[in-house]
Amino acid sequence: MSKIRGIVHQKKVGHSGTLDPNVDGVLPICLGHGTKIVDYLMASGKIYRGAITLGFATTTEDLDGEIVAENHDFTPLTTSQIETGFKNFVGETIQIPPMFSAIKVKGRRLYDYARNGEKVERPKRTIKIDYFKQLGESIIDEATQTQTIFFEVKCGKGTYVRTLAVDFGKQFNIPAVMSQLTRTESGGFDLNQTVTFSQLEAASKHGELEKLIYPIDYALKAYPRIELSKSQWELVQHGGFIDTREVNTTEAKIVLGYNEKIRALYYKDVENNRYKPFKMFNLD
Repeated sequence: MSKIRGIVHQKKVGHSGTLDPNVDGVLPICLGHGTKIVDYLMASGKIYRGAITLGFATTTEDLDGEIVAENHDFTPLTTSQIETGFKNFVGETIQIPPMFSAIKVKGRRLYDYARNGEKVERPKRTIKIDYFKQLGESIIDEATQTQTIFFEVKCGKGTYVRTLAVDFGKQFNIPAVMSQLTRTESGGFDLNQTVTFSQLEAASKHGELEKLIYPIDYALKAYPRIELSKSQWELVQHGGFIDTREVNTTEAKIVLGYNEKIRALYYKDVENNRYKPFKMFNLD
């Protein structure tokens, strides 16, 4: 974050979920007023493509950790078994996050406990998997006596794909590890819309940062947009309410715009037949 702050010359910078050191892909960054919509970017879910290798497990659940379990005397899984194993995760399921993660327990990060060799009970969490499918044929390596399975998964926020890989192996009593992972979509953005640090630096140097920055509208495109009149805008600037009869929608949340800019996100107060402020942007 500090590197991006230096490049874009903004103090207020936020992100919609981190990437592990050995994971690449899409990471939406929010600037200024945009930091107010981080939750909406995260709520849209993420898509990953990666690989699960069967035959060994590690402390970190990926290739960065030390091997803690091995079994190279297993019968390789068939395509049918793999597909069934993936389908068992679809929907809402309970996941226990890995020890090497940034989740806090009793004021400390789990990875702090792990690095000190301490044990602590990890909080269970409900995650949502929209789909989990195999991509192509798996590879059986006779030399290493492992099987590598390629997949794509769409999941909700808070999902550890590393742990999905490990739990997939547990279904068949085979140690497993996530051996490769790329986040292909996040917050409505895909790989084709990403830029590197060097591209960002070049754009900043030539005064072309605006070409790489998406408006707040992009993150709120799922909500109906209402264009305000001058009198309504004056009301909204001071946190005023909008009568439900003034808008042509019954949605629970609406985006308010004025002078070609997103100004606010309002929610419906059903009991009083009005829309009230939820998030405010660009009030100048």
